[in-house]
Amino acid sequence: GLVRFGKAGRFEELAQRKPRAVYTSRDGLLDDAAFMLFEDSRGDMWVSTVGGNDKGLVKWERATNTFRVYGASDGLPPLAPTNSPTAFEEDNAGRLWIGFNDGGLLRYAGGRFEQFTADDGLPSGAITALHRDQLGRLWIATNQGGLSRVDDTSEKRPRFKTYTTDEGLSSNNVRCVTEDLDGRIYAGTARGVDRLDPATGRLRHYTLGEGLVNDFLTTAFRDREGALWFGTLNGLSRLVPKPEQHPQPTPALIGGLRIAGLLFPLSELGVANVPFLELGPGQNQVQVDFFAVSHRPGEDLRYQYMLEGAERDWGAPTAQRNVTYATLQPGSYTFKVRSINADGVVSPEPATFSFTILPPVWQRWWFLALAAIIMTAVVYLTYRYRVRRLLEIERVRTRIATDLHDDIGASLSQIAILSEVANQRVGRDGASVTEPLELIANTSREMVDTMSDIVWAINPRRDRLSDLTHRMRRFASDILAARDIRFRFTAPPDEKVLKLGADLRREVYLMFKESVNNLAKHSACTEAELEISVVGDWLIVKVSDNGKGFDTGAAGNGHHDGMGGHGLHSLRQRALALGGSFEVESLKGRGTTVTLKVPLSGRGLKTRVRE
Repeated sequence: GLVRFGKAGRFEELAQRKPRAVYTSRDGLLDDAAFMLFEDSRGDMWVSTVGGNDKGLVKWERATNTFRVYGASDGLPPLAPTNSPTAFEEDNAGRLWIGFNDGGLLRYAGGRFEQFTADDGLPSGAITALHRDQLGRLWIATNQGGLSRVDDTSEKRPRFKTYTTDEGLSSNNVRCVTEDLDGRIYAGTARGVDRLDPATGRLRHYTLGEGLVNDFLTTAFRDREGALWFGTLNGLSRLVPKPEQHPQPTPALIGGLRIAGLLFPLSELGVANVPFLELGPGQNQVQVDFFAVSHRPGEDLRYQYMLEGAERDWGAPTAQRNVTYATLQPGSYTFKVRSINADGVVSPEPATFSFTILPPVWQRWWFLALAAIIMTAVVYLTYRYRVRRLLEIERVRTRIATDLHDDIGASLSQIAILSEVANQRVGRDGASVTEPLELIANTSREMVDTMSDIVWAINPRRDRLSDLTHRMRRFASDILAARDIRFRFTAPPDEKVLKLGADLRREVYLMFKESVNNLAKHSACTEAELEISVVGDWLIVKVSDNGKGFDTGAAGNGHHDGMGGHGLHSLRQRALALGGSFEVESLKGRGTTVTLKVPLSGRGLKTRVRE
């Protein structure tokens, strides 16, 4: 239970006095195992217990000599069986702060509790101690997250400033907090006492070397004279703070160096600067040993180091005196190390070691330049070879066109002429011979025309769009004028130089011929319009007439299409082979429009027919 004594002049007198009262769970305590006591500014006593299943807070009110239990109706969150209050503190405005064993912080003000957790920035772990300093700031000690501080305890959502080993604390397991008369904070940790100057952030460490009886702290207290008392696992230590000088620590020295496992010779007394080294590609594992000598009794030096070229800033202070860098990438590096004394003062000049790791042969500039030259030469020779091959193909095309025109074309023309001569000589008496001779003559003339188209198609000198439009114009004039069909022919100007492939040029021309032939034979028109245009990357050929038209639906179902049999299907397949589209618009009695659209590259849209 809770034992209450009367006022005594000396603590020892309590041993001879009887308590005024003994309070147990029968009087209002949640459990008989009282754990923590805290007297607030009104003289009331807050009590936490560690036993029992009913978790909450109890306050003994001096004015009424009764206990009041706080729970959910007061805003107190549910508490686990292990989550007892472990620390109390009151701020300058009378707000009560309570820390718990399972973490979390409560603020009691205006008759209500407010809870703060890690989501609000509170460090993790059990809260082991709370302390209000001379400026009204609240210090929070935790056993996992270091030491935290709230500058303005009146804020609705307090902001927590936290110090951990990254900022130089000896340990994140802080057990107690106090301060000296000069406002410096002393945090008792599991590895000694850390003195923090909040104004500068400078830290000093006290360990067994300074006289601590044990380096695991449990409690801290400042007496009326300003002396500091620290309870440890092995007894009590007392410190009387004094104004101290802050001498510069001795500079750090590099005492050992291993490169790829091999020891590099250095002075046994250490060196401040290692001569520059150029290392091979396989020497990319570097171990550096360093140290500093302190002339102050019991001083515990720490070190900070960084590797320029791989790291951007100094690492956290550490007592470790060596570092290993494994599998460094090729490049230039500078290792720096400096010492830090117990006052947090950093040595003015770091010890340095600069080195370069050369890249492998295949990553060096001269190798890359040579590889680039070789690749350029290969590309150039390949280009020259392709150009030579193209020139050879053009020469072959020219020779074939010439041979076809000069030899086969001349022979076919001679056959047609001789057939006509023979037909004239036979006369009327050879009627049975006249018909075959006329057939030979007509076939020869058709072959001459076809051969002319083939020669024109493969001739590399006719690869321009203007050559295609000139031939189309001549063909249309020959066919349509012979049937008294007036027509208008529209094409891009000759100044528009556009190269066409032989296959594309031949196929477009043949489809144009077939469309014009169908128009002349089947449309019964009196007028026609022929248009060739280039839109973007597409070549568009449009043939229109004012003839009788036909039913495109019936033609699409395999019936006679009004274009000389199954010409519509043939044109569709040829356009599809070019990656283009073929459209027919026709209505009976209203004429027909045929539109061919093909990509200049020979690949493009799917064929479609629009009624």
